[in-house]
This record gives sequence, C-alpha cells and structure tokens, in this order.
Amino acid sequence: MKNSIPKYESDLLRDNADCLLLFLINENWEAYGYQLIKEIENRSKGYFQFREGTVYPDLHQLESDGFIQGKWRELPNGQERRYYTITEKGKQALDKKMAAWRGFTTAVDLVFKPT
Repeated sequence: MKNSIPKYESDLLRDNADCLLLFLINENWEAYGYQLIKEIENRSKGYFQFREGTVYPDLHQLESDGFIQGKWRELPNGQERRYYTITEKGKQALDKKMAAWRGFTTAVDLVFKPT
C-alpha cells in the first residue's frame, strides 16, 4: 500500500505525522521509534506505513522542539533503545493540534454533506 498512496494523501500524512506520534507517546506514556511505526500501521489497518527514515527525523524534531524527551535504555541483550515520553509542552501542542484537526474534519464533513 506504500506506493499506492497518492501524493496529496502522502502530503497530508507527512504534515500530520507529528500529531500521530505525539498522540501515541502520550497514550502509551513512553514508546520507542519502531514501536510507534508498528502501532500506527496496526491502528490504521496497514493504511499508514511509516518508514524509519521518516519517523526518526520527526522524533528528533519533536525532541528538539521540547515536545518529547528521549532516554536511552540498555536492553537485556546489551543493545540500547531510545524511549520517548511527552512533556507538558508536548501535551499542550497535542491539544492544539487535535483541536485544529477536529475543526478541520468537521468542516470537511459539512461540505461533503448532501444538500
């Protein structure tokens, strides 16, 4: 399905990826990148298939903006994984993004409603 998403849908997804990531991190309390990729894919029933090359730069930007905080943890096998938690600033940004999205979708639904 990755290659079948039209460009305008791809643009919509790219422009809203940070909102999806913030939502999941907020809901899960903490999460790591690959976990977020799989969760988005599962919840969208495969419609959204993010690549690591898309998600990790978004996570770095969200962290740089102060919306999330990352911490490295050592796994039992000795590897390290970076876990992200949402900050208070991130929760406020998420609330604003969710309100804007709800307003947008409500307006679109009104336009699509038969007259």
